[in-house]
Amino acid sequence: MATPRAERSPAATQVIDWRRARLLRGARIMAGVLVVLCVIVLASAGTVRATVLSRGFYQGVLDEERAYDRLYDEVLVDPESQPVARSLLARLPVPEAVVTANLKTVLPPATVRELTDSQVAALLSYLRGDTEALSLSVDLTPVLANLNDLLQVHLGGLASGAGERSEADLDAALKDLDDALDDLAAGRKPDLPRVELSDRDAEDASRLLLSSVPKSERDTLRPQVEGALAVGDVATALAAVGPHLPGTTAGEGDSRASLDLIRITDGGRWNIAEDLQNSGVGTGPLERARGFTHLTLQVQVVAAVTGATAVAFLWLFGARRRVHRLRNLGTLLTTGGALTGLLFLLARWRADSWVWTPPGSWPPSLAHLVSDLERTGARSFTEAGLFAALTPLSAGLLLLAVSALWERRAASRRLAPRTRRLLLGGVGAAVTTTTVLGPVLVPTAATGSTRVYCNGSAELCDLRYDQAAYLATHNSMSSTTDKFISPLQDADITTQLDNGARALLVDTHTWERKDEIAERLKLSEYAPDMRKRITGLIDEASPARPGLWLCHAICRAGAVPLVETLSEVGEWLDDNPGEVVTMIIQDRISGDQTASAFREADLERLLYTPASDPGANWPTLGQMVEDNSRLVVFAENGSGPAPWYRNFYQYGMETPYAFKEPGQMSCVPHRGGRNKKLFLLNHFITHGGGSRIDAGEVNSRGFVLDRARRCEAERQQPVNFVAVDFANLGSARAAVDALNAARTP
Repeated sequence: MATPRAERSPAATQVIDWRRARLLRGARIMAGVLVVLCVIVLASAGTVRATVLSRGFYQGVLDEERAYDRLYDEVLVDPESQPVARSLLARLPVPEAVVTANLKTVLPPATVRELTDSQVAALLSYLRGDTEALSLSVDLTPVLANLNDLLQVHLGGLASGAGERSEADLDAALKDLDDALDDLAAGRKPDLPRVELSDRDAEDASRLLLSSVPKSERDTLRPQVEGALAVGDVATALAAVGPHLPGTTAGEGDSRASLDLIRITDGGRWNIAEDLQNSGVGTGPLERARGFTHLTLQVQVVAAVTGATAVAFLWLFGARRRVHRLRNLGTLLTTGGALTGLLFLLARWRADSWVWTPPGSWPPSLAHLVSDLERTGARSFTEAGLFAALTPLSAGLLLLAVSALWERRAASRRLAPRTRRLLLGGVGAAVTTTTVLGPVLVPTAATGSTRVYCNGSAELCDLRYDQAAYLATHNSMSSTTDKFISPLQDADITTQLDNGARALLVDTHTWERKDEIAERLKLSEYAPDMRKRITGLIDEASPARPGLWLCHAICRAGAVPLVETLSEVGEWLDDNPGEVVTMIIQDRISGDQTASAFREADLERLLYTPASDPGANWPTLGQMVEDNSRLVVFAENGSGPAPWYRNFYQYGMETPYAFKEPGQMSCVPHRGGRNKKLFLLNHFITHGGGSRIDAGEVNSRGFVLDRARRCEAERQQPVNFVAVDFANLGSARAAVDALNAARTP
């Protein structure tokens, strides 16, 4: 006969009765509801903090819609946007078409990105509750600083675009020069004579041009003007004196434009919020959004504490068997995750109806851009919310699966009771922690953190250094700004970097003695007549000075101090932490002297050391930016002793550089031979020095792209460095951007 089942103890009966009490059942239901609600709140608040309150979210939306490219290519060139361009930019003494064509000079992409980031930061500060009032204002100081650059570009372009004609009569030529000065000062395209002048005639022409310049400026400009006129280069002579003409549009227009802009922008700052209000765009939606967004952190904390408390209550006072408590918890998490997903699916379905419609007075291109950004932002937001919903949903399904397996597998019964309790408790704690933290972390992973930009583009970060293309300025230090005789660039090195140059081809020298001038000139690109004339000009114009210099062939024809210029490059790199710059040095000083100069300029911290094997793979631009090793330095002749100072032609190859006319430009191997990882395209005309007029032709986007692609096909290697003279003329930078856009890792 079977033994009767033992009666339950009174204590056990009390526990069972206690767990079945009506009040406790109601408390468990309430705790379950709280768990579901807390899951929804945590996922939603976490999504808001990782998207609406994250800089990376806005940067991702702007990049996905190509907002910066569309700003230049669509909005700012839209005829209906011209009133804005006239108001802010066309106060310059240049035609409106010139302003439009040179928008990237006045508003470089790096400046626009920086200004946008500052507005995003101000908006986030308001939405987070860090500031009480919404303050959106743009610091136009960078724009004001670029006004003179645009004037310089315009003067150089005016002179370069002028027609050439022979003029044997000196008196007529001088009259034409006088007329050209008047045209240039008024912003009109001058009709320039191009003549072969004798020494006496060149002096007369120089005297005429310099007579319009303040006396304090004449001595410094004289060698530059006389050197240009010695070879009949009237364009460079006019570009040199143009910014110094007193009392004229050319001489004072840039400062007048700056003053006008300062006046209409309240001391150099543009109050965007005020203009938005005046244009009928209210900030009411932002104010209402702030009522929730600045509380998101507190809401998350409260939801996390409440949810964790509710889970602990259900675990302690839930079903008698722990496996049932685990199953119930899984059901609650699954329900919360599913409801969160449905909430964001509903938001995605209704997103188009929430998109704000820009006023009809806005230019269509701007309205389309804003609408596209809103739709992309809404889509990204809901996608992040769906990712956040997956965390509790997945955790809940996992708990349901574990509890089901636990009940079905007999193996689990062989575990000691204490071991089963620990395992079940551990699974429950791990899943609860994941549920609390997951909705915060997953949206961040979905939308990405603050994006990294390399040379102005997030996509370029994935290219290796030897896969990317870079705009290079030939003889970068030889500029009109720094008063070189027969310059090859208009802007100084810092401005060249601002305008998109990412490789600088420079020459290092010590100051030559008078008896060394003729020997140095033999190595220069100057024509024989030019060498003779320069020799007579430079000795009286610039006495010898000690130290290390950046010069073009001879320092008496123009020089900037090496260490000081390197320091300026370092400051620029510090101000632009996502940029990678290369320097290729025609080294007329020793490697030890070069290393000492870089050390004194505090640039060793930024230098990249190439692998000793020229055939080794280069890092990606993203890796170089992350490591802050963003300055690559090569020598044309020597190598070392510093490990970062390598001979360029061990790693790279080039095309010839002594082309006298555009039709001669070829792709045949020159220094460096073939099959090197780096490819330098020498893309300039040398005819008695640099040719400003030819630069306007060969620097055009189509001309650069045609030659680059032809050379890539012939040499079976992508072009890396496109070296040009007068980089401010033409659109070589646009060609380099097109080369990069077509390249993949």
